[in-house]
Amino acid sequence: MKTKIKQLLTKGLLKENPVFVLMLGLCSVLAVSVSVINALGMTLAFTFVTVLSEVTISVLRKWIPKSLRIPIFIVIIASFVTILQFLLQAYFPSLNKALGIFIPLIVVNCIIIGRIESFASKKPVFDSILDGLGISLGYGIAILSIAIVREILGNGTILGYSLFGTSFEPALMFILPPGAFLVIGIEIGIINHVSKKASRKEASK
Repeated sequence: MKTKIKQLLTKGLLKENPVFVLMLGLCSVLAVSVSVINALGMTLAFTFVTVLSEVTISVLRKWIPKSLRIPIFIVIIASFVTILQFLLQAYFPSLNKALGIFIPLIVVNCIIIGRIESFASKKPVFDSILDGLGISLGYGIAILSIAIVREILGNGTILGYSLFGTSFEPALMFILPPGAFLVIGIEIGIINHVSKKASRKEASK
């Protein structure tokens, strides 16, 4: 049981990381990762919608007709996104404004739809909760790692606090779209290198 829980919670970190390995949902990741605050907000929003959507689909899976499953999935996801938007508008208006159109676009995020289709629609509630948390953790680590690099190099700050003083000249490219592609490309390259090295070690044993 413990092994199963560990596998479900950790598979999204590397083996099935939705960003670095599966390369899904890149639009929001690249656009929002301009700062750590935005990345944190997007991670929490993604987790909220993913976990609740997976749990709901898992509970209803036996009553969802196969021919209507995709429209039903989207309606359920959209319902949680709407709730999320109302909460952000009421309690975190600045974050809601910063994330902008990428909150509504969670409705069609292929990561969430993919997990619901391949996992939650076939598995019990507890497993679906763990899957949602595991995938969200992997998503969060990916977007935060990109945001940390971009904010430090592009603004000279972290969480809005200056790191290097007034003498630092930020590389503004990193807060622009080319910088996002450069950072994610380098990070994917590092992960692929480490994974191949680990695979070779495992094979040689």
